[in-house]
Amino acid sequence: MRSSFDILKAEDMEKINQTFVLGFILLGLSEYPKIEIVYFVVILSMYLVILIGNGVLITASIFDSHLHSPMYFFLGNLSFLDICYTSSSVPSTLVSLISKKRSISFSGCALQMFLGFAMGSTECFLLGMMAFDRYVAICNPLRYPVIMSRVVCVLMASVSWLSGGINSIVQTSLAMRLPFCENNVINHFTCEILAVLKLACTDISLNIVTMMVSNMAFLVLPLLVIFFSYMFILYTILRMNSATGRHKAFSTCSAHLTVVILFYGTIFFMYAKPKTQELHGENKLQASDKLISLFYGVVTPMLNPIIYSLRNKDVKAAVKYLLNKKPIQ
Repeated sequence: MRSSFDILKAEDMEKINQTFVLGFILLGLSEYPKIEIVYFVVILSMYLVILIGNGVLITASIFDSHLHSPMYFFLGNLSFLDICYTSSSVPSTLVSLISKKRSISFSGCALQMFLGFAMGSTECFLLGMMAFDRYVAICNPLRYPVIMSRVVCVLMASVSWLSGGINSIVQTSLAMRLPFCENNVINHFTCEILAVLKLACTDISLNIVTMMVSNMAFLVLPLLVIFFSYMFILYTILRMNSATGRHKAFSTCSAHLTVVILFYGTIFFMYAKPKTQELHGENKLQASDKLISLFYGVVTPMLNPIIYSLRNKDVKAAVKYLLNKKPIQ
């Protein structure tokens, strides 16, 4: 007959075994094996465009003196962020698609979640900072060099990166401390935080509350800054007497506004649309949800340098100079 100590010890060991998992399995598109090779080629192509396009923008913003301004400083940060964000998840996705290796370690999943959340949070703040920069440039041009000095720009960018990192540390720590029992199958391409939270076999109210606070700070607040900045910009542009001035002002804002719409539109469509499979214990994602996540994670970073290159004469001239090694006229 076992003692009560032995019984308690056995129960504790069983609880520990059910609480911790050594790793996770990412299903990705395993239910559609015939199209996995197609997605491998598509994602690889887009990833190469991301690396080349954003790399060229970063190089141009550093080495071309015409782009040594606050707008292109923030654009360089955005391009670097896009490279980091995609590099945290795309390589592992490509490996799983071509080799069928779908497992990821617990620490690897935590790192992937941290990087993804940090980059997403930072991008929200950077887009808000870029909108404020355009507001000062158009609505208060005489004081623009003073307000948007080099020190101020570095401080604004540093705040964006630091706050995004802190937010990600909090969210990742709260998510990865949860007990997952024996359920370690993530029906997603990556360790996306909502997909991981669905695996928890305990109450996740604290995670939901902290994510709501995070969304208010990193989604709603920058969006309000962007909204009011463009309201003032529109008011100022409509008061301009010169058609050339109005066209120039619109052209300097159109690229950023396009990126904002693309970024926030995808996020709100992905997270704000009605969920039909939110019951506890269910972990099924429709193929459309995965493709939307793919669009947010790969297509948007790919389009950013294309949008800024096509809509901006300075960027096009700088890129042409880098490629042709000819002086800019």
